[in-house]
Amino acid sequence: MRRFLLFFSSLLCVDIAAKILAIRFIPALERGPFPFGGIGIFSGDITFSLNYIVNTGAAWGSFSGYPGVLFVLRLCVIAALLVHLFRSEKPSFSLGLVATGAIGNAIDYCLYGHVIDFFHFTFWGYSFPIFNVADSCITLGVMSLLFFPKPRSLQPS
Repeated sequence: MRRFLLFFSSLLCVDIAAKILAIRFIPALERGPFPFGGIGIFSGDITFSLNYIVNTGAAWGSFSGYPGVLFVLRLCVIAALLVHLFRSEKPSFSLGLVATGAIGNAIDYCLYGHVIDFFHFTFWGYSFPIFNVADSCITLGVMSLLFFPKPRSLQPS
């Protein structure tokens, strides 16, 4: 359990640090050509830039009109995941990722009243929704649950 907590605490610290840096150093998203007012990393058919944007909703800004409901829902999901993880003999790596991402975004909401997003990809003209490290943890955790349903653990065998 120690390695599990250390790994996911480290991921949470990376998420928090990245968001602090985004607030401090990354320009806000603007309409227009690459890098969209932000910091361009690479361009072409696939572009990647860092653009600061606030998200008052959930994924893709959905449910932005219900911040209180979203916050309570996030807390319930976090509580359920943590209870499950701490009661398990072998905590699930995938659920750990989801919990870490949910905690990271909940911290944003508590501190700022919204979530900080900054990774911006464009694929052949399609602007993918801007996201952050916590969102990546949630996505990887869910994908891992879907494609590898057998529980994976960081605990030694």
